[in-house]
Amino acid sequence: MPFHIQPLREFLVRPSLPDSLSRLTELAYNIVWSWEPIVRSVFRRLDPVIWRDCGYNPVLMLGRVPQATLQKASTDLRYLAQYRAACATYDARVRKSPAPADGKLIAYFSAEYGLTECLPVYSGGLGILSGDHLKSSSDQDYPLIGLGLLYQQGYFRQLLNPDGWQQERYPMNDFYTLPLETVKDAEGKDLKVTVKLPTGNVFIQIWKLGVGRITLYLLDTNIPDNVLPQDRDITDSLYGGDIDTRIRQEIVLGIGGMRALQAMALEPTVFHMNEGHSAFLALEQIRLYMRDQKLNFDEALETARASNVFTTHTPVPAGIDLFDPGMMYHYFSEYCAEVGVDFQQLMALGRRNCFNRDERFSMAVLALNTSSYRNAVSRLHREVSQEMFHDLWPDLPLWEVPITSITNGVHLPSWLNGNLALLYDQYLEPDWRDRFNDPAIWKQIGDIPDEELLDVHRRRKRRLISFVRSRQHSSAVRRQASSLEVLRSGEVLDPNAFTIGFARRFATYKRATLLFRDVERLKRILLNKDMPVQIVIAGKAHPKDQPGKTYIREVVLLSRDPELWKHVVFVEDYDMKVGRELVQGVDVWLNNPRRGEEACGTSGMKAAINGVLNLSILDGWYDEAYETSGGWAIGERETYSDDQDALHASAIYSLLENEIVPMFYERREQTPREWMRRVKQSLTCISPAFDCRRMVHEYMTELYEPAHSSHLRMRKADFTLSREKTRWNARVREVWDRVRFVDAGPGPTGSLVSGRAVSLRAAIDLAGLAPNDVRAEVVIGRVDSNGYLEETEVMVLPFVEQQGAVAVFAKDLIPERTGRLGYALRVSPNHYDDPLTRPCASLMKWSSVG
Repeated sequence: MPFHIQPLREFLVRPSLPDSLSRLTELAYNIVWSWEPIVRSVFRRLDPVIWRDCGYNPVLMLGRVPQATLQKASTDLRYLAQYRAACATYDARVRKSPAPADGKLIAYFSAEYGLTECLPVYSGGLGILSGDHLKSSSDQDYPLIGLGLLYQQGYFRQLLNPDGWQQERYPMNDFYTLPLETVKDAEGKDLKVTVKLPTGNVFIQIWKLGVGRITLYLLDTNIPDNVLPQDRDITDSLYGGDIDTRIRQEIVLGIGGMRALQAMALEPTVFHMNEGHSAFLALEQIRLYMRDQKLNFDEALETARASNVFTTHTPVPAGIDLFDPGMMYHYFSEYCAEVGVDFQQLMALGRRNCFNRDERFSMAVLALNTSSYRNAVSRLHREVSQEMFHDLWPDLPLWEVPITSITNGVHLPSWLNGNLALLYDQYLEPDWRDRFNDPAIWKQIGDIPDEELLDVHRRRKRRLISFVRSRQHSSAVRRQASSLEVLRSGEVLDPNAFTIGFARRFATYKRATLLFRDVERLKRILLNKDMPVQIVIAGKAHPKDQPGKTYIREVVLLSRDPELWKHVVFVEDYDMKVGRELVQGVDVWLNNPRRGEEACGTSGMKAAINGVLNLSILDGWYDEAYETSGGWAIGERETYSDDQDALHASAIYSLLENEIVPMFYERREQTPREWMRRVKQSLTCISPAFDCRRMVHEYMTELYEPAHSSHLRMRKADFTLSREKTRWNARVREVWDRVRFVDAGPGPTGSLVSGRAVSLRAAIDLAGLAPNDVRAEVVIGRVDSNGYLEETEVMVLPFVEQQGAVAVFAKDLIPERTGRLGYALRVSPNHYDDPLTRPCASLMKWSSVG
C-alpha cells in the first residue's frame, strides 16, 4: 500500500499579477472566454504550450505560468493591446441590465452542463444543450440562473484496451483549479444547506460559476461535514452508482437546489426542470408553501404548478427514472409526516394510474403533474411525447395532449469555427455576431466566393486530420501498440479525401454500426482510388451498456483491418473538444438513429453551421430542416421497424455511390459548384433557424413569461386565487359524475351547399354548476374511411340560455371545407387559461346522445 500524506491545513495561492494585467484572474473566472475568441486569446498567447497542457483552463494556467512570463507580457505593447480589447469584450458580455421591476427570475435546473472542456460535468447532448441554454440566455441578458450538481469525478474518460474494449477512468476534479468559487454567507464563510435523508442530514456546499451574465450554482456533497461515505459520494460521478445513488442525487438536485436558492435569498418566479431529474423540487415548493403561507396540500400544488416548466428529452419510456414504492417510502415517509399528507397522495403525483399501489414512481410523471407548462424538444418529438404520455389525458385526442414543442438550437459562437468567422467578418454585415437570428444577414453568404469558402473548409479538415493523428499516436503509445501501429497512427486519413463524420453516445438506438452492415460494399466505396472515402468516428458507451461497448469494439477492430486502417478511424475519449473538431472539419455528418427515438439531436446542427452537409434519418430536428438543409435524407418519414436496418444501410451506400461522393469530386481540379451551392444553402438556412438564441427566445415568450405572470397572479392577496381555484376544483370534481349531455341538437340532414350555416347545439345538465364553470366545445373535421374524425379543429360553443338545470350552448357555423365532414361535442371544466396548461387527468365528457 502506498503511503499518502494528508495536509494539516489547506490554503490557496493565486499568482501575483502585474498591475497592468490585474484583471486576468477576473477574466479566468467567467467562462465567457469559452465563446469569445479575443478573451481566450490572452491566455493562449501567454504560453500556448502551458495553455494546451492545462486543458484550456485559464485558472489552472495562471497557477502554472512563470512569473517571468507575466512580467514580460506586462511590458509587451502588442499583448497589452490584446488584453485591453479582451477586457472591453468581457465587460460588454457580463454587463447586466437592471433586474426586472416585477421580480422575474428563472431558475433552470439540470443534472448536467456542458460548458467547456475543462469542466467535465456533462455526458452528452442534454448537458451540451444545458450549457448552450445558459450561454444564449447570457447573450440576450435574460434574468436566469442555473442549478446543477458538481461531480467530483464527472463523467468517465474513455480508454480502449488492446482488444478494442472500452475501459473507464474516473479522474478527480480539483475544484480549486477550475473557474469555480464557493458561495459565502454574510460572515464570509462557505454557504451550506442540508437535506435530510434516512441516514441523517446531508450537508451541501454551494459553488458558483460565471457564464457571461448568468450565474450557475453547483451543489457539492463531497465535503468534510459529511461523515458517511455514501453521503460524500452523492455528487461523486454523473449517472454513476446504483438506483439508490440516483434518488439521492435527485433529492440533492431538486430539494437541495431549492434550499440553496432560499439560503442565497434568491426568489425565482419560474422554475424550469430540464428533464425529470430535478422534479423533486416541486415537493419542496409544496412543503414551503404549506409551511410559510399556510396553504393546504392541494392549494400548494396548484400554486407550485403555476410557475413550473418541464422539458422532456426522452422519446422512450426506458429513459425515465422510476423508483419502487418501498424506496420512495424509505426516503419520503418523513416528508409526508411533516407536511401532513398521506403517502399514497404523494405517490399519486408520480404514477400514471394513481390507484395502482404497485406502480413505480416516475420522475417524468411527477414533473408533468407539477408543471403547467410542458414541452418536447422538436416537432416530431412532441408527437412522440404526446403518444407516450397520452394515458395521463385519456379523454383528449392524441394531438391535444398538452405538450408543446420548442426545437433545440446550438450556441453558434461556441461551435462556429474561427476560420469561417473571420471569413464572415469580410463578407457579412459588421454586426453579424449580434444578429445571428436575422435571416437577412445569412443571405449575404451568397456573396462569398466559392473558392474562399472551400479553402476555409479545407484548412479545417487539415486541422482535424492533424488532431486525429496526434490523438491516435498518443493512444497507440499508451496501450503499448506494435511499432507498426504507432507508425501508422501518424498516417491515417488523407486531407484530400471525402470525409464522413459520426460522433455521439453509443446508445444502441443510434445504430453506430449501420454503416458497416455490408463491409464488402463499404470497402468498395472507401477504397475507390479515383474517389477515396474515409470515416472518422467517436463516442462513448455508458459503463453498464454492454451492447454499446460491443458496437465500439466492432468499429475499432474494423479500423485495424489491413485494408481499412487509413480509411476508418475511431477517436478515443469523445468530449467537447473532439466533437468540435469533427463537426468543423468533416465533409458530411452521418446520423442514423431509429426514427422517433432521437428527441432532437444537435450534432447535425453544429455540423451544418460549419458548412458540413447532413446525411441523416428524418428524425428530431432534421425532420424539420431537411428540405432547406442542402443535405440528404436516409429513408422516408415513417415509424421505425426492425426490417429497416437493411433498407437504411442500403440507402446510405446508394447515396454515397451514386450522388454524394461523385458530387464532391466533381470538377476535381476546380471548385465543385453543386457541392458548394448546397454548403451555402446549409449555412444560409440552418444558421439563423437553429441558433440557440432563437430557442431561448421561444422559451421566454412561450413558456417563461406566461409562467411568470401566472406565478404573480397566484401570489396576489395572500394567495387568494390559489385558494379559490382549489375550492372550485373540489366542487367541480364532486359533481362531475352527474354532468351529462341531455341533447346534442338535430344536426344537419343530407347534403349541404358550401357557404350554408350549420346549427350546432348542446344542452347539458351541469349538476348545479354555472355555465361559466364549463367550456362546451365542438370538434369538427373530415370523416376518414374508418368513420373517425381527422384534420380536426376545436371551437367554443357560447352559452345561450338556461332551461332549469340544463344549460344550452349553441352557435351557427359555416364550414370552410367541403367533402365528408363531421363533428363531436364535449364539455370540460373551464379552469385553464390555455389548453396547454391542462392538469393531468383533467375532466372531460363527450356527447353520446343524438
